[in-house]
Amino acid sequence: MNLCGYYRESINEGLGIRSVIFISGCRHRCKGCFNPESWNFELGEPFDERKQLEIINDIKHNPLVDGITFCGGDPFFSASELIPFVQQFRRECSTKNVWAYSGFTYEEIMADEKMHELLTLCDVLVDGRFEEKQKDLTLAFRGSRNQRIIDVTKSLAKEHIELVVC
Repeated sequence: MNLCGYYRESINEGLGIRSVIFISGCRHRCKGCFNPESWNFELGEPFDERKQLEIINDIKHNPLVDGITFCGGDPFFSASELIPFVQQFRRECSTKNVWAYSGFTYEEIMADEKMHELLTLCDVLVDGRFEEKQKDLTLAFRGSRNQRIIDVTKSLAKEHIELVVC
C-alpha cells in the first residue's frame, strides 16, 4: 500500500479540521476525477509502519485536528492493508473520528468481508463514484449528487442507511 499524499490540516474533507491521508490506487476511473494520478497503486511512498507511526504521532499531538479522513485513489481497494493502521489510530487517538471516501457504495462495501471490516472502523463514509453528469460544486464534502454522506455507526446499529446532514 502506498501513500500518495498527506495533509496535516484541511477543512475540505469532512467536518472540522481533518488530517487527510491519500491512499494510492483506484480502479473506478471515474470520468472527471479530481485526482486521476492517484489511480496508480505504485504512486507515492510506501505507507509502512514508520510512516504510519509518524502520522499517528502528528495527529495525536495536534489539538486542532478533529479526526482523520481517508481519500485516494480509493482506500477500500487497500482495505486489508489499511485495517491495522486504523485500529492503531483508534487506540492511540480515541477522541478523534474517522471519515473515508470511496467510489464503492455502502451496499457494495457491506457485501465484501474486508471492506466491511474497514467500514466498521469508520464513523462516516462518503460513498459512490463521482459522476460528472451529476457534478455539483455547491454540495458539502462531495462532488456529485449521487454521493452520500453516511453515518456509519448509526447505519450499522439501525441496519439501514442514516445520512449525515451537513
